[in-house]
Amino acid sequence: MHLSDYKWFAAKAAERGPSSALVVRRLGLQDYEPIFKSMRYLAEHPKPDRSDEIWLLSHKPVYTQGQAGKPEHILNSGDIPVVQVDRGGQITYHGPGQLIVYLLINVKRRKMGVRNLVDLIEQAIIRTLSDYEIEASTRPGAPGVYVNDAKIAALGLRIKNGWTYHGLSLNVNMDLSPFRNINPCGFEKLQITQVTDLVPGGKQLLLSVSRKLADALLQGLGYYPHYGLSASEGSRASQFG
Repeated sequence: MHLSDYKWFAAKAAERGPSSALVVRRLGLQDYEPIFKSMRYLAEHPKPDRSDEIWLLSHKPVYTQGQAGKPEHILNSGDIPVVQVDRGGQITYHGPGQLIVYLLINVKRRKMGVRNLVDLIEQAIIRTLSDYEIEASTRPGAPGVYVNDAKIAALGLRIKNGWTYHGLSLNVNMDLSPFRNINPCGFEKLQITQVTDLVPGGKQLLLSVSRKLADALLQGLGYYPHYGLSASEGSRASQFG
């Protein structure tokens, strides 16, 4: 895959924000393994002057098993492939209608701890859901975001050479049935929910949520929101997606 073939924009640092550049890319619907190999390659071959990046996309159906994953948590994978990956966590499912956000962030350059980044991601998800009047929260010892007792977003990161990769998945408007064939994140009978089950949706819901979450992440990282630009500024930036 060639990242330059997809829409992107360069985030603008807020006043007293970080000096490092950040690029946001919209990659659409993608097979899992090429994306995984691409972000792992970037982390394994670091360049000190490379911009931080955020990738927004969805995946074709796939189960991903983290480093601590146990085979017994895969109850019946059926025709859906299972891919072993190097992020933290257990088994989860990705599919169309789920928002994936991968964060390729140089935490060493930013002097940012991993716990700080995890907190930032979780709070960005909670802020995004609050825009849809969905009250969400975190759980001690269980990374991710929950609505009541149901999980709506999963989180898993890996750090190599000071760079993070992997990121988060937020269930927006998807077929949730494949989650019934696993113990999601290693928890038996964990309930799974999504945005469209909690608020009126539509065909544009995934795009709407992705823009709101991108802005929340940008603000958390010290940049101006992109999709919250004024009409004139937005027209100038529209070429990037």
